[in-house]
Parts: sequence; structure tokens; C-alpha cells
Amino acid sequence: MKIVLIVAISVIILTVVFVVYRLIKVNRQNSKLNAERFERVKELYDKLESGQILTEKDVLPFAQNVLTREMAYHLLKDHNKQDLFPKEFYTFEKGAESNLSSWLEFPTEMGTHPNEIEHVKRVTLDFDGKNNVVHYEVFKYKMNEPHWAAKEGWMLGVVGPFFDDSEPYDFPHATFSRIGSTLDKITPDAEAKWVHENISMRR
Repeated sequence: MKIVLIVAISVIILTVVFVVYRLIKVNRQNSKLNAERFERVKELYDKLESGQILTEKDVLPFAQNVLTREMAYHLLKDHNKQDLFPKEFYTFEKGAESNLSSWLEFPTEMGTHPNEIEHVKRVTLDFDGKNNVVHYEVFKYKMNEPHWAAKEGWMLGVVGPFFDDSEPYDFPHATFSRIGSTLDKITPDAEAKWVHENISMRR
């Protein structure tokens, strides 16, 4: 009986130690990632903070880069200069693409941005049975070797929900991608529905 108790206590202690270690490690990785993200837009941030005159041409490189696009828009908005954001990138598709790429960078997800990403379609779903709908942007993306997920091929990622009165860079609360949800195993519509029911509606 004592041996069983000792083993049980040991397992509990090891589990707690692992969870604490994992939290510390993830927090450090997140801090490092946030610092890297800031460095990507630091030039734009410094110009905005110093009051330098900016043109759409100055903003264009940040809008073109999927890893800086979303943050660049919000920096401009914070300084009431969102009118400088290039119109061709002010779309739900472009905003969602940047959001998903950034989300995949988190250490708890892929740990890096995808090597390839393409918009598949917008999926519209019933929200409340009263003619109100929500929209999700669905993408396919893939990782190259030596990333551990390269063997999965084209995976699906979902960004949303967006409502009829949403703006392209409104924060989507249910960005998600399931490992194994590949384009050859599930349809974009079915994956969006899964995210809606299991992520969005449970928050």
C-alpha cells in the first residue's frame, strides 16, 4: 500500500514539475517571439512615434509582408493614420492570412510561419437560427522540411468569426488549425463548421 502511495505521489510531483517547466518555457518563447515581431515593424513604429511624414509607399513593404501586415495596420490605426494602409491589402482575406500566419508562429502551434499559404474560400454559417450569419476565411498551408509537420502536406487553417458589420482587421477570436486536418481528409466547409462549433461557440 505504501509503495502504491509513493508511486502515486511521485507521478503527481513529476506532472506538476513538467507543467511548471512547460509554462516557463512557453512564456520565454512567447517573449522572444514578441520581441522578434516588434523588430519587424520597429522602423514603422519609430517613424510614427517621431511624427515623421509617411506615405503609402513607406507602408507598402509592411503591408506586403504577411508577417508584418496585421501589426502594421494596427500601428497605423493607433496613430489615426490607417488611411495610409494600401487598399489592396485592406481585405478580409489579406487580414486573415496575416493573422493565421502569426498565430502559427506561436510555440504552442507550429512554432514558425508557414512556407506556403493560400486562401481557399470564405465559409458562411448560420449563427443563431434567426437569419444572422458568421463568416470564416479558410486557408491551406504547408511546412517544408525539416519541420516536423512537413509530412502532413496541405493543412487547413480557419480564421473568424466575422460578422456582416465586421472590418477586415477586427480581431478574430477563433483562429485555429488542427494537425491532421489536411485538404485530402476534410473539406474547407466541414473544417470551418468544426471550428465554429468547438472553438468559437465555446468561448
